[in-house]
Amino acid sequence: MPLPKIATPTYELVLPSTGKKIKYRPFLVKEEKVLVLALESEDVKQITNAIKAILKDCISTRIKIDNLPTFDIEYLFLNIRAKSVGEALDLVVTCPDDNETTVPVKVYIDEIEVLQDEDHTTDISLDGNLTLRMKYPSLEQFIENNFEYGGSEVSQIEQSFDVIASCIDMVFDKEDSWAASDCTHKELVDWLGSLNSSQFKEVEKFFETMPKLTHTLKVTNPNTKVESEVTLEGLTSFFD
Repeated sequence: MPLPKIATPTYELVLPSTGKKIKYRPFLVKEEKVLVLALESEDVKQITNAIKAILKDCISTRIKIDNLPTFDIEYLFLNIRAKSVGEALDLVVTCPDDNETTVPVKVYIDEIEVLQDEDHTTDISLDGNLTLRMKYPSLEQFIENNFEYGGSEVSQIEQSFDVIASCIDMVFDKEDSWAASDCTHKELVDWLGSLNSSQFKEVEKFFETMPKLTHTLKVTNPNTKVESEVTLEGLTSFFD
């Protein structure tokens, strides 16, 4: 006689980018094991495949994971993890008044929001004629940004150019358009190098103002008794 099947609850959430409702379930122990092993490997491909597989398995609504903006992926992954291991996160934060003292805090998942900056835009005017249209980083870039650290200053600069180049959608004016898909990665990187400083700062602003997971909390330094606000941003801020 086979063992009885265990019922798995289903939940709903709204995607920040579109407002579309999707249904999902918590990940199972076997899926959590795959994720842990992938994270321990520190291999970007393994981590990407593991997270992609978990999202595909846990989400019952038909969506293309690879096409989702990074902030949607962060929001989805955090909520699926919350339903799987607990609604509250126990974190340790550093008190900003002395940048030394650490205090434990509890953050509830339903209080974490995706902050939308009013100044954010995907279309960047370069010179009054040309406009650069950007797209959000891919799932693989999301993994690299959230789970890879270190590297020399030169490699970080190169990586930054690589990420920006891969997020170019097209360049257009009133008469013509040039799709990034028609260019090689090197051509896109070289083209970025031809921008002046003010133009490049506008491109960087796209990433700085991009919607992101955000939660602000108050902490009191037990040594100085000073109360301060701490803002947590991005998925890695919610992992201890």
